[in-house]
Amino acid sequence: MAQTIVQFTPLPSLTHPSFWHKLTELKLDVLKLSDAEVDITATYRVGRLIEDRESGPGTFVGVGGSLGVEEESFGLGHSSPAIGSAVAKGVVKNYNTIEEFKAADKSKLFNEAADKIWKSILETRSTALLNTFLLITYADLKKYRYYYWFAFPAFTSSPAWHIDAHPGWIGAGTPESKLSDQQLRVIYDQLHTSKQPFPYFLIRSSSSSAINVAAIEDYSPNTDTNETTTIGFIDPSAQPQNPGWPLRNLLAYFRALYPQSTSKLRIICWRDAEVPRGEEGWKSRVGTIFLGPDGVSADGSNVTTRPNAVGWEKNVQGKLGPRMADLAPMMDPVRLANQAVDLNLKLMRWRILPELDLEKISATKCLLLGAGTLGCYVARCLMGWGVRTISFVDSSRVSFSNPVRQPLFKFEDCLNGGRPKAECAAERLKEVWPGINATGYTLSIPMPGHPIPASPPSVLEQTKKDVAKLEELIETHDVVYLLMDSRESRWLPTVIARAKDKLVMNAALGFDSFLVMRHGARPEQHSVVQRDELGGSRKHLGCYYCNDIVAPADSLTDRTLDQMCTVTRPGLASMAASTAVELMMNVLQHPQGIRAPAPRPSVTNPLDNQFDEHGEGTSVLGLIPHQLRGYLAQFRNLHIVGAAYDKCTGCSETVLEAYESQGFDMMLNAFNDPKYLERLTGLDKLYEDGEKALEDVDWVEEEGGDDF
Repeated sequence: MAQTIVQFTPLPSLTHPSFWHKLTELKLDVLKLSDAEVDITATYRVGRLIEDRESGPGTFVGVGGSLGVEEESFGLGHSSPAIGSAVAKGVVKNYNTIEEFKAADKSKLFNEAADKIWKSILETRSTALLNTFLLITYADLKKYRYYYWFAFPAFTSSPAWHIDAHPGWIGAGTPESKLSDQQLRVIYDQLHTSKQPFPYFLIRSSSSSAINVAAIEDYSPNTDTNETTTIGFIDPSAQPQNPGWPLRNLLAYFRALYPQSTSKLRIICWRDAEVPRGEEGWKSRVGTIFLGPDGVSADGSNVTTRPNAVGWEKNVQGKLGPRMADLAPMMDPVRLANQAVDLNLKLMRWRILPELDLEKISATKCLLLGAGTLGCYVARCLMGWGVRTISFVDSSRVSFSNPVRQPLFKFEDCLNGGRPKAECAAERLKEVWPGINATGYTLSIPMPGHPIPASPPSVLEQTKKDVAKLEELIETHDVVYLLMDSRESRWLPTVIARAKDKLVMNAALGFDSFLVMRHGARPEQHSVVQRDELGGSRKHLGCYYCNDIVAPADSLTDRTLDQMCTVTRPGLASMAASTAVELMMNVLQHPQGIRAPAPRPSVTNPLDNQFDEHGEGTSVLGLIPHQLRGYLAQFRNLHIVGAAYDKCTGCSETVLEAYESQGFDMMLNAFNDPKYLERLTGLDKLYEDGEKALEDVDWVEEEGGDDF
C-alpha cells in the first residue's frame, strides 16, 4: 500500500490595527526604553471551505484560519473563545531601534521559546503551552510603521509521520471515518458546552457507541488505544490532505511522554465551528498516522531529548523575513495628530522626567483673556504641552498690523473690517490641531476708571451680561491668563479668579522688558501666615496690584499713537508667553498646586539671585518663582517675591468680601467711582497718614552761610 509523509499546513498570522495601537500605548506609557518580553494571547479558528461560484457548483476553496492578535491580546479578552476557536499564549518583544530589531539573535530567541514548550511537556505534562508563539517587533512611532516577525515553534519528528495514500485523510461522518453523524453532534455539543476550552482533546468511544470528550492530560496508554480513542485538535488548516501546524507539537507531546504506545495514532482534525445544515457535510477530517514508512515504532529510548524545531513565518514574498504594517494611510488623521501631539511629551518621561504628570496638564482648562500677541503665543505653547481646552476672550478685531506679530492670524483676517480676534484665534488653533477644544468669546471686560453710563439702559444691561459671562468662564476653567494691553483691564478677572480660587498667570510687556507672575492663592481658612527673615509672608504671595498704593485708573484716554500701540521688541512677546506657560507647568507639578510657595534664596549665595533648587518652592520641572522680570537689553531675568498686601485693591480680603456680598453693585461702584477702591481698602487713609507725617516733619535749615 502506498504511503505518504504527512505535510503540515503552516499557521499564518493576522495583526489587527488595534493591536498596534495598544502596543503604541504600552511602548509610550509603560515599556518606554525597556525591551522586556510582554505576555500576550492570540486566537486561531478552524479552517473553512468556501464555495467557488466562478468554478461551478460543488467546487470549494479552502480558507485557513489565522493566528490573530488584537487589542485584547494584552489582557484577558481571550479567556473564553468561541466554538471552533483556540487560545494561544505567546510573548511580544519590542525593540527600541530598527538596528536592534535586525541584529537580534533570532536563533536564541526561537530556541528559548522551543525549550519553554519542551520543558512544560516533560515537567508539567500539560498541553497549555503547545501552541506558544513568539513575536518580535519594532515600532516606528513617527511614521506609524510596525516591523514584526512571528515564530510558531513546532518540533520535527524523526522518522517522519506517514499516512496511507489511500484513503488518506477522509471526511468525518463518512462510513470510512467510523464516526456517525450522531456521534459528531455529541462531540460538537461537548466541545461547545465544556467549561474548559479544548485546543487539544481526546474522543473516547465505548462498545455501546457512547462518545466522551476528555482532556489530553487524561490519556492513559493502558486504556486509550487506536480502537477506543481518537486524538483531536482545533485545526486551522483548510487543506483536505494537510493537517494544521498545531498537530506537530501534539504529536511530539505523545512521543515524549508515551513513546512505547504512540507510534500509531488515530487523529481527527476538527474543522467544524457549527453543525452542518441540510445536505452540507461535516468539514472535519479523520486519518490514522504512523511513524516511519513501514509503520514500525522507532526506538523510544531518547525521546526525552528535545527534537529540532522550525516555525519562523515567511513574509509576503514567501521568504523567511519580517513583515511591515503601515498604519498611517488607514488611520484617522485626527487620531494621528492626537498621538503625535503626545509623543514628545511622553518621551520626556522615558529618561528625563518619569514623575511628570501629563494627565494633569492635558486635563487643565485654560482661559486666555486677550487674543493679541501674548495670547497667540501662549496658546501655541499650551498646545505644545498637550493642553486640550483653550478659550479666548477679546473684544477687538484683527487689524493689518496684527498678522506679522500675532501668529494665529493671516492677511485675509484683516479684510472687511477684520474678523473678531477671539473666534478667529480659536479657529486657527483647530486648523493646527483638530483635536483641541478651542472656543472664542467676543466680550468687553469692564474696568475701574471707565464709568458705565446710566443711559441708555441697554449699556448697563450689556455690562451685567459681560460680567456674568466672565464669571461663568472663570468658574469653568482652571487657569486664567491675563494678557490684556491695559493695567486696569486686569482688575476684574483678578478679583473674580481670586474669589473662585483659580490659578492666575499674568504677563505684561514693556519695550525691552517683561513681567511674568503667578498670583498668590487666597489663604485657606484657619491658615497660619508663615513669615520669612524679612518679616514678609512666605506662602501668601501677592497679585499684580499688591505693590500699588493707588487704585487702577483710566490709562487709555488721551494717548498718542505710540502709546496706543504695544511698542515692544518683536521677540519679547514670545519670550514672555513661553515663560508664563512654563511657569504654569511648574505650578501644576507641585503637590500644593496653586498654593506652592516661592523658592527660598540659596544659603550659599543669598544675594546673587540664586535659589535652593531642591527646596519646597520647586517641582519636578524646577523652580516655581513668584515673579520673573526679564530684561532683554541685558539678557537676564530677575526673580522677585512679593507678599500679599492687606490693602491691595485686587486680592485683599476686604475687596473679596465686598465682591462676594454685593456682587455687581460693588463692581459698578469700582467702575464709576475712581476713589471707591481706595476708600474700601483704606489706601486713602494710608495716603492721608503719609501726607500728615510729612507735614509733621521738622525740617532743619542751616542759618547763615553762602547759598551755592
